[in-house]
Amino acid sequence: MPHPRWDRIWTDVNLATMTDASLGIIEDGAIVSTGGRIAWVGRRADLPEAGKRMAGDIIRCGGAWLTPGLIDCHTHIVFGGDRSGDFRRRLRGESYGDIARAGGGIMSTVRATRDASNEELTVRAVARGAELAAWGVTTIEVKSGYGLDLPTELRMLDVAAGLADHLPVDISPTLLAAHAIPPEYAGRRAGYVRLVIDEIIPAALEQGRATAVDVFCEDIAFTPAESRAILEAGIGAGLHGRLHADQLSDLGGGALAAAAGARSADHVEYLSRDGVRAMAAAGVCAVLLPGAAYTLGADRRPPVGTLRQAGVTMALATDANPGSSPITNVGVILNLACILFGLTPEEALFGFTAAAARVLGLEADRGTLQPGKWADLALWNVRDLAELCYWVGASPLRSLVKHGVPRALGQSM
Repeated sequence: MPHPRWDRIWTDVNLATMTDASLGIIEDGAIVSTGGRIAWVGRRADLPEAGKRMAGDIIRCGGAWLTPGLIDCHTHIVFGGDRSGDFRRRLRGESYGDIARAGGGIMSTVRATRDASNEELTVRAVARGAELAAWGVTTIEVKSGYGLDLPTELRMLDVAAGLADHLPVDISPTLLAAHAIPPEYAGRRAGYVRLVIDEIIPAALEQGRATAVDVFCEDIAFTPAESRAILEAGIGAGLHGRLHADQLSDLGGGALAAAAGARSADHVEYLSRDGVRAMAAAGVCAVLLPGAAYTLGADRRPPVGTLRQAGVTMALATDANPGSSPITNVGVILNLACILFGLTPEEALFGFTAAAARVLGLEADRGTLQPGKWADLALWNVRDLAELCYWVGASPLRSLVKHGVPRALGQSM
């Protein structure tokens, strides 16, 4: 029986398949793509001769390392303006909460985003997305949350989804209308919560862009009761649930995410032991965001040891945003995760691949190097994968592959 034709083979390559916590290493391996998906993966010595003869393209990698394309599962890269003014205020000693309560923070970005055109939002977000792709990212979650009204939230989701037309990435848009209480609802919190539940979530579902709903549960944002009501409304309508939880204080966000059926609790610097236990029991992932802890000078760290001991899956993301994590360099985030949060290089890389895919509900088709999954790949000019976490600076990415095809930055899908 003739061997099926293979589109492309990467050979003489070391593979990190991400199929287990030790990264599923296969030294001197090979990987094959057909129709945009992985057709075979294993040791080079085991590569079928018939397949090699039928392959359309054979890429010899000279002993480089290959991983799944990275997945940035928590970003806010669609926004107008910047927050350099907030940066100056923090340097003078003002806290993130104080700045937000004084009308800065998220609300300053809301004003700029409402005033920006879709074209302006797109151009700037494409530039940020290109920086992520230069670090091997092939899937980006992008949140709304700088509109806080129905038309701008929908515009942000449209812009987010459209980034895939300009970048070699897939986009997973998240509705974060519950990011802050807008000024027009000052003194009418319940009214805005009803707007999110009764109008914005249904409109986003009708639009068909959002894949998840997220809420910022914090003293300066939404109460636990408000957060749970919004989460349950979105999850009940078929969206994945996410929660900005326990970043600045312990409001029981981890336990709330578990009780509401969310996929992840994100930030979790103030996560309690009870919250960890609840997340472990419910299978809720912890998304660690060291860029925000670094930028805000946080004096608390997520309880990584407790999460590790409890078996909670730990994902990692840039949290790229204009205020608390103005970072689009994945290498910086990997480094901070190890140095500030105490992750091992293996945990950090697993967090940007297999764990991140689970957070987005995409684990069936990406995040690991396994037959049947998308051939989304990142080829690295490093001798040891720990170099991705160790060096801070230029990306060592040699080739970005999307759906089996090597892509140049700026090349549309």
